[in-house]
Amino acid sequence: MYPRISDLFRDLFGFNLPIPIYSFGAMVAIAFLTAAWLSRKELDRLYAEGRLPAVRIPVKETKGKRKRKATEKASPGALMGSITVIAVVGGFAGAKVFHILEHLGEFFRDPLGMLFSSGGFTFYGGLIVAAAGIAWYVRKQGLPVWTVADALAPGLMLAYGIGRLGCHLAGDGDWGVAADLAARPGWLPEWLWAETYPNNILGRDLSAAPVYPTSIYEFVAAALLFALLWRLRKHPFLSGWLFSVYLFLDGLERFLIEQIRVNVRFDLFGLEVTQAEVIAVALMAAGVFGMIRTWKRRETVEGAPSALRPSPAS
Repeated sequence: MYPRISDLFRDLFGFNLPIPIYSFGAMVAIAFLTAAWLSRKELDRLYAEGRLPAVRIPVKETKGKRKRKATEKASPGALMGSITVIAVVGGFAGAKVFHILEHLGEFFRDPLGMLFSSGGFTFYGGLIVAAAGIAWYVRKQGLPVWTVADALAPGLMLAYGIGRLGCHLAGDGDWGVAADLAARPGWLPEWLWAETYPNNILGRDLSAAPVYPTSIYEFVAAALLFALLWRLRKHPFLSGWLFSVYLFLDGLERFLIEQIRVNVRFDLFGLEVTQAEVIAVALMAAGVFGMIRTWKRRETVEGAPSALRPSPAS
């Protein structure tokens, strides 16, 4: 494992980078950039089809020696920079808060240590808080929230998988339970069935009981689900249908992986569950509800008043 990419550079090229670059942070940055690029392409496509209105973005105009602030119409894709910032800030804040809620005992023992730790993030906490922030911003810009949500869905799925690669490289504890070595299929490489995470960032020795590399499984699942969502992105149904599919698939994937993943369990009505399982079930239910509500073909162009729809040549 290489918790720091700078260590990989040292081993491969024989020199030390001036500052340490952590694998998890680097992969999360790549995940956000990938999601932003894919989402901008989708927003631009929906704008060109007339399903999204134009937005006004600030520009600087020079008149003689004086500069004045002005705005111009543009595709909603121009807002992806701001949306990404909201996603980053809200995502990290929400992920940290939900992790603390899941580990309250550790937090009370060392609150500052947990708050300022470079690890300890819960994906669903980040998703919920970031989604709320983005929905508020999108509505403020006069855009239909569910149409924008459809545009973001495929990129979100792929970003999740890329982020899990960061967890794998860092060895940050997002791994599975001890693997059943006797059950490994002969055709499957051992590293895909049981991993010891040498040099993991937590400093744990797993050599006596290798674990399932669940982060790799989640990356593969996310990549396949991204391909499915990307293929379905031109669906004929009402806005919000694709995002509902995303919610259901994301919840299903996480619920299944939780069955072999190490996580904190608590009692809920006599059942031992994890926080992720509860949220995953809620997401699946919301996804099914959303798909039912939007299971109707679009009769007219949605979301864009005629005065704001782009012309076919735009």
